[in-house]
Amino acid sequence: MQKMKNQTPTLSEGESNRSKKRAQWEAETHNTKTRVILEDDSRYFLSQSVSSPCLSVIAKAEGAYIEDTNGRRYLDFHGNNVHHIGYGHPELKKAISEQMDVLPFAPRRFACDPALALAKKLVEISPGELSKVLFTTGGSDAIEVALKIARAVTGRHKTISFWDAFHGSGFGASSVGGEQLFRSHIIGPLLSGTEHVAPFACYRCPYGYPDLNGEAQIEICKTTCANFVRYVLEKEGDVAAVIAEPARAVPYLPPPGYWETVRQACNDNGTLLIFDEIPTGLGKTGKMFACEHDAVVPDILVLGKALGGGILPIAAVLAKAELDVGGEFAFGHYTHEKNPVTAKAALTTIEIIEQEGLVENAAKLGKYMLEQLKLLKVEHPSIGDVRGRGLLLGVELVLNQKEKTPANDLAEDVLYRCLSKGLSFKISMGNVLTLSPPLIISKAQIDLSLSIINESLCEAENLFGLVI
Repeated sequence: MQKMKNQTPTLSEGESNRSKKRAQWEAETHNTKTRVILEDDSRYFLSQSVSSPCLSVIAKAEGAYIEDTNGRRYLDFHGNNVHHIGYGHPELKKAISEQMDVLPFAPRRFACDPALALAKKLVEISPGELSKVLFTTGGSDAIEVALKIARAVTGRHKTISFWDAFHGSGFGASSVGGEQLFRSHIIGPLLSGTEHVAPFACYRCPYGYPDLNGEAQIEICKTTCANFVRYVLEKEGDVAAVIAEPARAVPYLPPPGYWETVRQACNDNGTLLIFDEIPTGLGKTGKMFACEHDAVVPDILVLGKALGGGILPIAAVLAKAELDVGGEFAFGHYTHEKNPVTAKAALTTIEIIEQEGLVENAAKLGKYMLEQLKLLKVEHPSIGDVRGRGLLLGVELVLNQKEKTPANDLAEDVLYRCLSKGLSFKISMGNVLTLSPPLIISKAQIDLSLSIINESLCEAENLFGLVI
């Protein structure tokens, strides 16, 4: 038998770092200083997809903007979803500095006031009765803590998660994740029992139903995507947890009633429901937590990314009190689990979000931006779909609106045109312009971004010969 060659994984989390368009943009953009730093970066860091070679070199990050060593300033609609309160918020920097002067570290065997204050605050703002907390240094680790809790509580090890989902880079997180990029066969076997099903994706329904939007869609498909979760739960019979993003970061929103159906299926089969709110929590979708839009409370909720205010790394696991069953074991026990400085940063970040009305700002300006993007869809033959909620928005580009042919090359062309005009974002799934502004964004900045996207689409469509 002929040995199979290693295939190149399908890109899902970002655009190619080695394409001709990337090389052309670099040639037109980078000065000598930037090139020297990028060469050193490639020399010293291990290579990995999406992360390397790097796009450019960041010299400054402030508010909604980043600036590179070429002197170019970008309105940042990517930010790895950490920049909810903007980069370098003065109140956050002040709080971190003051905490370092008082108590810079607490050995893990001791309690400390900042960690306790953060835990109380998270319980206060969380949906339902999520009253127990553990901290980790990153979202991937927090996902694995959640999986351990689910195993301990149920006495089962199987999970159901979704293809195309991202839950982190650790072995457990990659196992329940559904992106080929992080599940490559060269890594070897992942966790056993991690079953996957197709996700909700009405524009490109994996079950073959037409995209009719809203109630008309549900009347035909009967929420097949949600009912299939129940089908697998019943067939397996011993699943510990369903783990999912309540709103996919692609982005895709669940159809009406989706999570209510899945919640009931979990209840009926003795299965826990884990929501990964690492990219969507803390106001990104116009509510403090994305799951609040669907009025469904999980058994375990995971936070990360923006929790540290875009300065320090911290993540959190919130669970119902009855899941506190591991007193004789260690689910996490990370060295920096109750670090007073990272805890103070997280607490201050939440307070800034509340005091500055940033959740409300995300809801208001996100609605405005979505409406404006839908108007652009009418004008541009390359826009197949516009979707999102709050300040998590996606523009899916196609070569043919009827056939929905993915326009990967065109999407990449638009990206670099936007970068050259001062707007940064990432491409997801090859052809989705994923727009994730910080919660501090202003209407004027949104209008600027829309102008840049509109102009870049016009230029790219002319180049690709697309007309209305």
